[in-house]
Amino acid sequence: MSERYAIVIGRFYENLAERLERGAREAFAQAGADIEVFDVPGAFELPLAAGYAAKSGRFAGVACLGAVIRGETDHYDFVCAEAARGIQQVALSTGVPCAFGVLTCETMEQALARSGGGKRDQGRHAAEAVLRMAALRAELGSITTSDALVAESRGA
Repeated sequence: MSERYAIVIGRFYENLAERLERGAREAFAQAGADIEVFDVPGAFELPLAAGYAAKSGRFAGVACLGAVIRGETDHYDFVCAEAARGIQQVALSTGVPCAFGVLTCETMEQALARSGGGKRDQGRHAAEAVLRMAALRAELGSITTSDALVAESRGA
């Protein structure tokens, strides 16, 4: 039975989301992995959805995909920083690999160049990162942070 992975994807830029998802699906398919896809409105919602997926116990890893394109306000900086921080926090607190496959670009042209069809495919790269980290976790027999905290509280 193959491992199961989640793709959590912000759909704010639907065209980019489809391209990112396509790249991730291809990488997971090449690895023989099963996937489930979960849609959220945008990049800011990715950490919460990743947390739901990671804590469900159903997935060996979570690829978080989306795009944030700079506008004329500081909104870009806050969304990028909080999405990255939140996704990293989910990985660290659960022990489940979560990849940051979020495009953070100045322009739509840059985002299109990084969302597939060439050697820069952020969706594919995020899936490959999750696959590698899940393999490393298995190789090292890693336990989750919550398992370690439970063992520590019991004096182990």
